[in-house]
Order: sequence, then C-alpha cells, then structure tokens
Amino acid sequence: MTTLSLRLPTSLHRQLSELAKSEGVSINQLAASAVAEKISALMTEAYLAQRAERGDRDKFLNALARVPDVAPDPHDAL
Repeated sequence: MTTLSLRLPTSLHRQLSELAKSEGVSINQLAASAVAEKISALMTEAYLAQRAERGDRDKFLNALARVPDVAPDPHDAL
C-alpha cells in the first residue's frame, strides 16, 4: 500500500467526509474507490477508442444488410 498526501479545498474535504460517513466507510476508502472508478472509466474509453479504430463501416453495413427485414415478435414490439 502506498501513502499519498493530497491537498483538497476545505469545502471538498467536508463533502468527502460527510459522504464517507453516510456510506459507512473511511475517507481513504471512499477516495480510493473514487480514483478506481475514474481510472476504470478512462481505461474503458481508451479501450473503446482502440476497438473503434479496428472497425470497418463497410463490413458493418454488409453484415447489417444480411439481417432479414421482418416484423419483431409480439413480445419485442414497442
């Protein structure tokens, strides 16, 4: 485990403390969870961008054209 010294505005620290208390966790646990969530979101964005670069619109449209044009089943209709 690593120690991180972080300077926060008083108002943000107050909100963090109140939220941690209401969630029944420590400020450290809440901050670590928030950082992990942000890292996950950024990594997901990067992963999707890489996948998009490999995509081919013509192949997609070709695959879509092979889908039969039929009415949806009754339980799928809007």
